[in-house]
Amino acid sequence: MRAGSKTVLVVEDDPDCLDAVADALEASGYGVERAVHGREALDVLRSDGHVDLILLDLMMPVMDGLEFLARQRSDPTLASIPVVLLSGEATLARRAAVLGVAGHLRKPVDLEALLATLDRLVPRS
Repeated sequence: MRAGSKTVLVVEDDPDCLDAVADALEASGYGVERAVHGREALDVLRSDGHVDLILLDLMMPVMDGLEFLARQRSDPTLASIPVVLLSGEATLARRAAVLGVAGHLRKPVDLEALLATLDRLVPRS
């Protein structure tokens, strides 16, 4: 088994990107939860499921990534879950540092970089 029982929540409003990332993670042995905006992601996190890491797009309808981060960090039951930003922004590295997230990946997402980031943040069991 490639990744044990690690589960990743992918929060992305672009269906093609969401499917590509989620499918790649599942093929690599990760459990995957999906959400298309921040509000749905909070609902997933507050349900009975367990999430080890969040891959978060910044620009989304309903609730964007910044609002999601603020709410996730203010909830003691969710604040410890590491977040990796997904964005097409050229200034992503600087923005990630300012936001204090665990990591960042530029879109389109490189599968090797994605898996290396996950290995660093949620070591395989």
